Amino acid sequence: MNTSIDYASPGALRRQHPSRIGLIRSIAVTALLGMIGFGSIPFAPTAQAQSTAPGNASNWPQRPIRMIVPNGSGGLPDIVARLTAQKLSESLGQQVIVENRVGAGSTLGTAAAVRAAADGYTLLAVFDSHVTNPHLFKKLDYDTLNDLAPISLLTRGPMMLLASGSFAANNLNDLVQLAKAKPGAVNFAVVGPGSPARLLMEALKLAAGIDVTMIAYKSAGLAMSELASGQVDVMFATVPTASSFVKSARVKVLALTSDKRSNIAPGMPTMSESIPGFGTETWVGLLAPAKTSPELIARINAESIKALTKPDMQARLAEQGLEAVGSTPKEFDAFIRNEMARWGKIIREQKITLE
Repeated sequence: MNTSIDYASPGALRRQHPSRIGLIRSIAVTALLGMIGFGSIPFAPTAQAQSTAPGNASNWPQRPIRMIVPNGSGGLPDIVARLTAQKLSESLGQQVIVENRVGAGSTLGTAAAVRAAADGYTLLAVFDSHVTNPHLFKKLDYDTLNDLAPISLLTRGPMMLLASGSFAANNLNDLVQLAKAKPGAVNFAVVGPGSPARLLMEALKLAAGIDVTMIAYKSAGLAMSELASGQVDVMFATVPTASSFVKSARVKVLALTSDKRSNIAPGMPTMSESIPGFGTETWVGLLAPAKTSPELIARINAESIKALTKPDMQARLAEQGLEAVGSTPKEFDAFIRNEMARWGKIIREQKITLE
């Protein structure tokens, strides 16, 4: 920043005090030389204060950073946030503290981040519900697109389409044929009206032209137990939720939801192989309050991507069925907008509500 001093006009000064001009010049030169000698220019502290002010990317951070997770502990957003926070704490030299702000379908924590100061000391880790909530809630306390600044897409990974061990279908084609032969006969477990598993079920119904019966559960763990015992036929689940059940052969994997086959489940077919164009993944991304400076956004983005490139970080994510991504803020913004449009269409067509 340029700093300037506004001096009085020499002509005006000469007209008012012509006899003092020489004396004033002598005093000014002497004072200036003295200040240079001691290295204490009067406006130097002001410039220093500006360089270390909140929002200055070159000196950020100077205190702990809060990373809000609008979901409960133990879920994918929380796991990814804590892994990312640990790496950021190591590289930045300041602690990044994860704060779970649970409630109202993840909207309470998001609203808290929106209200926070845009100084780089509050971040927000979100996942799938971030793009579906605008279509599920009649009114939000924030504007999803305009009140938050995208930083980076951190991770993504496929969900699994699972069936009980006793279910007749062994792949997606079998499932579709059974559902078409007996509309409503297949029982589909879901958790919550706005959950990724519920929305994926609705997307499958539209894409395959089938009808199934929805069985709602309060938790993914309970739904998985019911699936393993054969009380329900099919469900979508994240890799961490399903892994122990799959390894023990209590449930079987019919397909992955990703566009391409994944190293997470080698040899497992994807849903898009049976239903072209059907592909989706669960994801976690990082945002900040909307007025956070572009310089700070760029700095946090660079630090986040550096964290995601660490081999141990990638290994820990792989254990959760996730792939480290890393994107530019612009790419993440486009991703959010695309996902909002995509799921908004399905929610409207299927008339999905939170009731």
